[in-house]
Amino acid sequence: MLIEDRMEEIVRVVEERGSIQVQELIELLNTSESTIRRDLTVLDKRGLLTKVHGGAIAIRNSGIHTDSFVEIREDINRDEKGLIARYAAALVKPNDLVYLDSGTTTGQIIDYLVPNNAVFVTNAVMHARKLAAKGFHVHLPGGEFKSVTEAIVGEEALESLQKYNFTIGFFGTNGVDIEAGYTTPGLREAKVKEYAMKRCRECYVLCDSSKISKISPIRFAAFEDAKIITTMVKEEPYLSCKNIIQVSS
Repeated sequence: MLIEDRMEEIVRVVEERGSIQVQELIELLNTSESTIRRDLTVLDKRGLLTKVHGGAIAIRNSGIHTDSFVEIREDINRDEKGLIARYAAALVKPNDLVYLDSGTTTGQIIDYLVPNNAVFVTNAVMHARKLAAKGFHVHLPGGEFKSVTEAIVGEEALESLQKYNFTIGFFGTNGVDIEAGYTTPGLREAKVKEYAMKRCRECYVLCDSSKISKISPIRFAAFEDAKIITTMVKEEPYLSCKNIIQVSS
């Protein structure tokens, strides 16, 4: 396959799927990892896709309407996510029963937690592993494992959450809009978010500023149902919203 033909195919697949991992492209195009990474660098410079750690995402679709693999999303707006996560971690008090939703921003909270007697429930397998490694008491609900987001979803997960009354919860989202509320691409993941949020005394949605005014297909909560921890918001009408907490370095 000619170089330009291969690059054209990469762009086509990324546009079609929204995101893709390097390993998938290696298998699809039957070429080496170094070649794929070099092609992604060139295509990123041409503005035809966005190269991220572990793969690429489509320019027109930065995970708003389709779920992307965790490895791909981790490096998107990483610095902003770190600021948000640090602020959120400081809200966890000793003896809190915390719900920690799946997501790359919620996952960064764990990096900033200090040892206390807080207990965590999370539907993210990776979050549970990190929490346990830091010595926290952690519970995972039962249910179906969704490989793309590494989250536990389904009816069994909803049943597992019925036993808990959380003092505080932190949630990820793909979009935030005053009218549409908090939205995400998948119906089953949205149901888990919706149910867990209703079990929380205090709810915080964590999102970098790129997700403000964005709308994904499935709504899991109304705009006023949670406080938002985000980076600098510049557009109206969000500047005057009392439930938005803006953090900066």
